[in-house]
Amino acid sequence: MNAPLNVVILAAGKGTRMKSDLPKVLHPLAGRPLLAHVLAAADSLRPERICVVYGHGGETLPTAIGRADLLWVRQEPQLGTGHAVQQAVPHLDPAAVVLILYGDVPLTRPETLQEMVLIAREGAIALLTVRLKNPAGYGRIVRNTRGQVERIVEHKDAGADELAIDEVNTGILCLPAGKLMGWLTRLTNDNAQGEYYLTDVIGMAAAEGERILPCHPAAEWEVLGVNSRQQLADLERTHQASIATDLMTQGVTLSDPARLDVRGELACGRDVLIDVGCVFEGKVALGDNVKVGAYCVLKDVKVEEGAEILPFCHIEGARIGTRARIGPYSRLRPGTDLDAETHIGNFVEIKNSQVGVNSKINHLSYVGDAYVGRKVNIGAGTITCNYDGANKHRTVIEDEAFIGSDTQLVAPVTVGRGATLGAGTTLTRDAPAGELTLSRVKQTTINGWKRPTKAGKGDG
Repeated sequence: MNAPLNVVILAAGKGTRMKSDLPKVLHPLAGRPLLAHVLAAADSLRPERICVVYGHGGETLPTAIGRADLLWVRQEPQLGTGHAVQQAVPHLDPAAVVLILYGDVPLTRPETLQEMVLIAREGAIALLTVRLKNPAGYGRIVRNTRGQVERIVEHKDAGADELAIDEVNTGILCLPAGKLMGWLTRLTNDNAQGEYYLTDVIGMAAAEGERILPCHPAAEWEVLGVNSRQQLADLERTHQASIATDLMTQGVTLSDPARLDVRGELACGRDVLIDVGCVFEGKVALGDNVKVGAYCVLKDVKVEEGAEILPFCHIEGARIGTRARIGPYSRLRPGTDLDAETHIGNFVEIKNSQVGVNSKINHLSYVGDAYVGRKVNIGAGTITCNYDGANKHRTVIEDEAFIGSDTQLVAPVTVGRGATLGAGTTLTRDAPAGELTLSRVKQTTINGWKRPTKAGKGDG
């Protein structure tokens, strides 16, 4: 039977170089806190327990993450990585294997971690290492003459020969909990930083003849951490480049892979085209043959087959039907549901409304809390007056109605099937089906009227 899995995530660091009041692990990468990425990877392994060791920022961290299923352990003061894991020991199952992760190393793939868990379940120690062209700042992996891992030397404690080693420790390891607990009791802080190093456990294990099996990530970015805003920005672009590569492999056309931001989940059908500068947040699904123009922002949106979104649109919480055409400069707010072949044009805002098949709202209009039927045409400058200062009211526009330009529909109001509203109408009562309804003052010309002129400087 496989040993249960416990995960310990070290997230107590201050992040001094971030120069921020926000705890480092709460800084966002691809729209989510760094720690949220690490938790997602841990969750994918289905561990029995996840223990997060926190410190700087106090209760800000557990409050921001908001997960009652996690074990939160405070490290105060912060005396090193070994000391941090010691705080988690009372919450660990001695019969488990323990995977140790870091809250500021967000992009380690679940496949890499799963390999390490399998090794630990066989009784060995899995140690994630990587070879770097510039290993400055990292602990070096020291091997014996047989090529076996002998110990880890932190950069500040390394001699010249050790500094020449390019294989470095990522800090991520997986090992049997019972053995880890014994080694943690023997840690000392006799080193350049006066801290209790978790890495010293590896030297103890090697001295006792334990099997230490190095694992290696598929890509260097899997083990990159964040210590500054520059590193955060670099890792953001690295992550987005990886997402772009995956999308193109699936058949998506990206006009410029370097100008794409996915801050959630983006699912694409066949022959999707995404122009430059687009941002996708939450859960976005693009159907076959969808086109998204430049500099659009989509959040929690479903776009069905053949729809086209022209540049500079902002769409949130909406469904866009097949072969619909949106934009440019349209804003669709939560609750918008557009049926097939709808046309929503420039500077049109829609909120909490359904628009039926083949209806058109092409210019400079606001439609909120409304039902718009099939084959309706809404002219420029139309407003559904849905809010009376206290409550929202609903507007109903039935099939094949024609709404003239510069019309205000004061809800609650219904426009009957096939009705026409003349331009400039303010509708306060229901408009009957099939009839022309309009409200205008009588046009008057005042003969002989003179436009006022400016008084001269000496006048008056």
